[in-house]
Amino acid sequence: MNKWEELKKDITESQVWRAIFRHGYEDTPRNRVLMVTANVWLHLLPAKVRRHGVRMRFTWCMGGLTFLMFLVTVVTGVSPMFYYRPVAEYAYADMKYLEFDMPFGMLMRNMHRWAAHAMVVFVWLHMFRVFLTGSYKPPREFNWVVGVLLLVLTLLLSFTGYLLPWDQLSIWAVTVGSNMARATPLLGYEGPFADLVGANPIYDARAFLFGGGEIGPHTLLRFYILHCIFIPLVTSLLLAVHFWRIRRDSFSGPPL
Repeated sequence: MNKWEELKKDITESQVWRAIFRHGYEDTPRNRVLMVTANVWLHLLPAKVRRHGVRMRFTWCMGGLTFLMFLVTVVTGVSPMFYYRPVAEYAYADMKYLEFDMPFGMLMRNMHRWAAHAMVVFVWLHMFRVFLTGSYKPPREFNWVVGVLLLVLTLLLSFTGYLLPWDQLSIWAVTVGSNMARATPLLGYEGPFADLVGANPIYDARAFLFGGGEIGPHTLLRFYILHCIFIPLVTSLLLAVHFWRIRRDSFSGPPL
């Protein structure tokens, strides 16, 4: 066995590899079917669900409630997109039109806002419950990483949506919040090791969020695209993987 084969064996037999790719099947007709049913892109729903996986327990539905709030924000966020323009001259006026002149506009906006707040609360409670019950331990550690990424995306969805009304509260809140990015290690020009990558006030994590050195109309357009297109698409992709792994790993609960 050469060094390449030894390295390949070490990788495929490592705990990290087994956490991501749970099963290895020999090339037989039966195992080919198993490979299809174990693939998230070819077979999203499991062929069977264990009985203990569908029992109702206290706090066991926080993940489902988080997903419900995500669906509510998506539905209530589509209708305002027909009237809202991510342009500095019109954004605030469009928000006022949505709230006071559009039929059911105030209802849609308030549902969108409070569902977003509830989503943040539920995702934290869900992560807290998973941590307390040890559901992040093998063989579920990969799904825990996916859940942490979904937590970050949830916070980014809330943060990017905060700027869209384009009023004084949202502008200064985003300005203060984004200033923390200046201290990001490596990526922020005031953070540790910034000199190693050449970060400066024009090219760093904060400038990436702002689309320049300071907040402005370009920032509004960037946050609009992130909030309405990019982050929801990435979130939907990770949600599919997350739900699939929950079913493949015998649902959430104490370690197996």
